[in-house]
Amino acid sequence: MPLPPRWLRRLLLAPGVVLLAVAVVTTLPAWALLALAASPLVPGRLRPLRLLWIGTVYLVWDAAALLALFALWLAAGFGARKRSPGFQRAHYRLAGWFLRVLFWHSRWALRLRIDVTGADPDVALPDRPELVICRHAGPGDSFILIHALVNWFHREPRIVLKESLQWDPAIDVLLNRLPNRFIAPGPDGREAAVAQIGRLAADLDDDDAFVIFPEGGNFTPGRRLRAIARLRALGLDRMASRAERMRHVLAPQPGGLLAALDAAPQAGVVFVAHTGLDRMLTVTDVWRELPMDKRIVMRFWSVPPEEIPAGQQERIEWLFDWWARIDRWIAAHRDGPAGG
Repeated sequence: MPLPPRWLRRLLLAPGVVLLAVAVVTTLPAWALLALAASPLVPGRLRPLRLLWIGTVYLVWDAAALLALFALWLAAGFGARKRSPGFQRAHYRLAGWFLRVLFWHSRWALRLRIDVTGADPDVALPDRPELVICRHAGPGDSFILIHALVNWFHREPRIVLKESLQWDPAIDVLLNRLPNRFIAPGPDGREAAVAQIGRLAADLDDDDAFVIFPEGGNFTPGRRLRAIARLRALGLDRMASRAERMRHVLAPQPGGLLAALDAAPQAGVVFVAHTGLDRMLTVTDVWRELPMDKRIVMRFWSVPPEEIPAGQQERIEWLFDWWARIDRWIAAHRDGPAGG
C-alpha cells in the first residue's frame, strides 16, 4: 500500500491516533470486560486481556508522543527553529524519555529480561562517532537498540529505516525532524538510496551513532532464499554459497554500509546481534507467545577504524565474515545462551 504524502499524514493520521487513544481509554472498562469474558475461550492465561493492555499502552504512548512533539513544534516557532541544535537536543531527550517508558512497560507487561554482553561501545570507541550495524529480526529489536544507544550509551542516532515505518505517526513525526533517512525498498531506487545513506553518514560528531540494518528487512526463511537467489542472479555465486551456509540471517546488502564507511572514515564500527524476539514479527506472533517470559540477549562487538579494510571487495568480504560470525552466535543463543 503506497504511503500517503506527508501533509496528508499530518492532517489525518496524527490527529486520528490521538482521537482513537481518547476513545479507547474512555471505553476501556467495556473492552476489558469483553477481553476478560473471551479469555477462557482461548489458550493461554488471560491472553485477550494482555493483548488489549499492550495495544492500549502503545496507542496512548503514541498519542502522548504526538502531543509532546506538537508542543515542541509550537515552542520552535511553529517549526521554524526545529532544526536548530537546541531543539534537536530537545527531540533526542524526548525520544529517550519515551523509549524508557516503552522499555519499562515491555519488561513489566511481557516479562522480558534483556542482557547486554560484549564490548561497551563507549569504552571501546570513546569520543568518536560509531557506525552501528545490526541484524534485523522484528520490530522489537529496533526499539531496544535505539533505547540502548540513547539511554545507556548517550548517543544521538542517525537511522536508516524502511519507508513503511512512517505509517506510525509518532515515528514519522519524530524521526523526520531528526537526521534520519526513510528508504523505499526495491531495486529501482537502490543507487539513490545508497547516495542518501552516504549523505546521512557525513559530518558525524563524537556522540553520533549511525544505525543501519544491512539485511534490508526482517529475517524470514522465504526472504533468506530470495536473497540467495538474488545473489546468484547477479552472478555472485561465491557470496550466494556463503549466504547458504548462514541459517539465521539474511545475506547482507553492502551498498549502504560501503557508502557510510566512505563518508565517515573516522568512525568506529559496532556490530550488534540479538536473539529472543526472532519469532515476533506480526500481531499473530505476539498473540501466540503471550505471556512471553523471554530472555533477550544483545551482543556488541567494537571494531576501531584502523582495523576496517580499505578496499571495496575486502570490505564486502569483511562484512560477510562478520555476518557469518553473527549467524554462529545466534545459533548458540536463540534457544538459551550457551556462553558469552
